[in-house]
Amino acid sequence: MTLILVSNRLPVTVRRVGHRLDVQPNPGGVAAGLASVHRELRGRWFGWPGSIASGDSKQVAARLEKEFDCHPVVLPSNLARLYYGGFSNGTLWPLFHSFSTYARYSASEWEAYRTVNARFADAIAGALRPNDQLWIHDYHLLLLPGLIRERLPEARIGFFLHIPFPPYDVFRLLPWHKEILQGVLGADLIGFHTYDYARAFLGSLLRDLGLDNRIGTVVAGHRAVQVDVFPLGVDVAKFNSTSIGPPAARSIARLRKGLEPSKLLFSISRLDYTKGIPEALEAFGRFLEVHPEWRRKITYFLAVVPSRERVAEYARLKRTIDERVGRINSRYSTIAWSPIRYVYRQLDFDELLALYRVSDVAVVTPLRDGMNLIAKEYVAAKQEPRGVLILSEMAGASKEMLEALIVNPNDVEDVVGAIHRALTMPLDEQAARIRAMQERLRRYDARTWAARFLERLDDAVRVSQDLAAKGLSEGHRKEIRQAYRKAAQRLLLLDYDGTLVSLSPHRDTARPDDRAWGILKGLGADPANHVVLVSGRRRQELEQWFGELPLTLIAEHGAWVRDRGDREWRSAIPLEESWKGRFRPVMERFLDRVPGSSLEEKDFSIAWHYRSADVESGTLAAKDLVDILTTLTANLDLQVLPGNKVVEIRRAGVNKGSHFATKLSRESWDFILAIGDDWTDEALFASLPPNAFSIRVGIAASSARLNAEGVAPILDLLESLLAARR
Repeated sequence: MTLILVSNRLPVTVRRVGHRLDVQPNPGGVAAGLASVHRELRGRWFGWPGSIASGDSKQVAARLEKEFDCHPVVLPSNLARLYYGGFSNGTLWPLFHSFSTYARYSASEWEAYRTVNARFADAIAGALRPNDQLWIHDYHLLLLPGLIRERLPEARIGFFLHIPFPPYDVFRLLPWHKEILQGVLGADLIGFHTYDYARAFLGSLLRDLGLDNRIGTVVAGHRAVQVDVFPLGVDVAKFNSTSIGPPAARSIARLRKGLEPSKLLFSISRLDYTKGIPEALEAFGRFLEVHPEWRRKITYFLAVVPSRERVAEYARLKRTIDERVGRINSRYSTIAWSPIRYVYRQLDFDELLALYRVSDVAVVTPLRDGMNLIAKEYVAAKQEPRGVLILSEMAGASKEMLEALIVNPNDVEDVVGAIHRALTMPLDEQAARIRAMQERLRRYDARTWAARFLERLDDAVRVSQDLAAKGLSEGHRKEIRQAYRKAAQRLLLLDYDGTLVSLSPHRDTARPDDRAWGILKGLGADPANHVVLVSGRRRQELEQWFGELPLTLIAEHGAWVRDRGDREWRSAIPLEESWKGRFRPVMERFLDRVPGSSLEEKDFSIAWHYRSADVESGTLAAKDLVDILTTLTANLDLQVLPGNKVVEIRRAGVNKGSHFATKLSRESWDFILAIGDDWTDEALFASLPPNAFSIRVGIAASSARLNAEGVAPILDLLESLLAARR
């Protein structure tokens, strides 16, 4: 088994210098973070090598594969521009960071994005072997999991998003949002940095595709897709133990000497509107204004790494930063002191490490950031436990770096207060905070992050394989037909809504069609069959629709029973309705909360239906209602049943399996078939003997032996049983 890593960029960049190809490590981003995983696990890496001449592509590929085990996906320059600078960074980057006003929606750029993802899929599919682990990274390749799944249905695919996933109201601004979700769902495991991002993704699945989750598991077709949280760590040992090279040490020594006795604050970030650089400068200027006692005693070292300078938004941002630095320095500088030291270039590793170690305060205040490893690197690099981290609550790292001073980067006074607190914080408090964060970073470093993700990928694949194995196949249909044909005494236990008829937005319109009614009539007419319709519906509806057929009818999940050949209904438990007055008002409040929902009162229960409601608001409200009713029914003889687009509270004592367990199980059946579509049917499945055939409609974890995708295959199966007796 080999690990196949895939990202937009390879961990190395190739450039032609004269007559030779120069290969340099890629200094930042996802590629740099995964480089150690690539080396230690001896994986293979697919990615874009950057712009290279078409005549160099074979030579580049040969060298990268031989020396670095990297496999370049070469892109024509125009296609790369539309895909990378266009859709990836002109649409997805701002939108996923909730800067929707910066996003553009170009059909040609979207087409380029699709084309590049398809080229990646073709390159990878030709190299992927059975049992290889495929780990796809980041927003440039959101369609790739689905494209690989189309080409290789049995592939083991993980996907990790390194940037935020936006709230649904932002995400749906993207014209192709459903295609994006379907692409990501090709993975077996989908990872995010924080629970906020994972919840946003799951919410979009529910709203766009109608796919709910159960503890992070989403059923898509015949597969179970796992969604989980894996906060990316850093190589703590590397940052804490590496010695600083002499040139960097001399540069930092000169910096510190020139600053004495000033305290040193620093920020470093790529030039990007998500990083909050102008806002941090505004807060620093405000600090100098309201705390004049710190003038000439503090220096702010600001490093900005060049990025996309030819893009208009970035050029304007650069001018804004330059102007604010100039304005603050002009106002507060003296002959011997400037409040801001500003550099506009990439710092090498030694310079960065030295800056981490000598700085008194790190100001890491992005407006929106998936994780932000600068914050973690700063803490990891501290050999002496002193220094304070000021961290934006909008960065994913804030969910772990609990001992940092957490601020809202848009609140100037909040940041000003944090700077003052950081500068005046006692050394023993600094030490306690740094040690606590370092210990957490050691426990969950970059290696742990990768190992945990890949272990969970194996688990996710196993769950999906188990679910797929339960899918109702032609082999299963043949086995059921053969057993049915041989049997002399058969029992068929069938749910109604969602099993024999598709769920309708309006439950009153879900009447049996001619096909379903004819199947029940034909099965019931066979003297070898005992057909039982087990439903949550009221007895009056079942009587109206099926009263003339030779069936046993069970209504309200087992509370009412009418045996075949009998015209009378009997209750399985005493009828008692005094409890309804307490719970009806609680459930009625949810009618106002969720437009389109409705209340149905039965003899033994009250049901809140949300088939016609907005799917997300209905699902979320249903979870709240279940929690409320479960709390209120503690120590009462009542039961809360969450079903398919319904929440029901009912008298306890019976369920869909009760009639079988108390009566039908006493008879000798040669053949038992039970079919249902939601959690209320699980009690029936659990009550059956091991040799019974049980089918859960809808691919889901279930105690049923098999799963079917929907109503149509169930009707096909039952019709084949009618034919099998002839």
